[in-house]
Amino acid sequence: MLILWNLNLVIFSVPKTGTTAIEQALAPYAAVHFSRPPAVKHMTHQRFNRFIRPWLKKEGKDEIKTVALMREPVSWLGSWYRYRQRDALLGSEKSTSGLSFDEFVNAYLQETDRPAYARLGSQARQLSKSRGEVGIDHLFRYENMAGFLYFMEEKLGQKLVLPQVNVSAPMPLDLAKSLHQKLREKYALDFATYAGIVDHGVSTND
Repeated sequence: MLILWNLNLVIFSVPKTGTTAIEQALAPYAAVHFSRPPAVKHMTHQRFNRFIRPWLKKEGKDEIKTVALMREPVSWLGSWYRYRQRDALLGSEKSTSGLSFDEFVNAYLQETDRPAYARLGSQARQLSKSRGEVGIDHLFRYENMAGFLYFMEEKLGQKLVLPQVNVSAPMPLDLAKSLHQKLREKYALDFATYAGIVDHGVSTND
């Protein structure tokens, strides 16, 4: 998470949406940079509202706006699946080596006793300001990174270049139709929120 004090912006760090590259590019402009541990770096909207926003208000930042990127939900899971295929995780309980993408998603859909490699939350859950309500002021599609960069460049008044970091090797990610349907049903808010994002990234809350 980054707080760009002079711009009255808070940028949430949603895993698998290019946040490491974004943070490297924007850290020089940030007054506050939560980079670790992961639970703090990837702070939820509700936790931000409970702990950080009150402090910001005391410091005169009543009008601060929230910014985040969201990835297409199946692609988001695919990124986790590919990331956990890396050699560094071989032999660990978080490795997806030897698993098909269908097996990974099926494990993610389990109600209880998920294996370690499938213990993930959801993007909508991280970005929700209350149960079932995503409330980010400026929400961008990860697939429209150009829209996010344009928004930030307009705010900063200068060009930004994102470094290439944490890029997983490409691989096929075909998902069985039945699993895709189950995923859409269980994580309806994720799919609905992503579908509702305006292509150029303008906030749907303005």
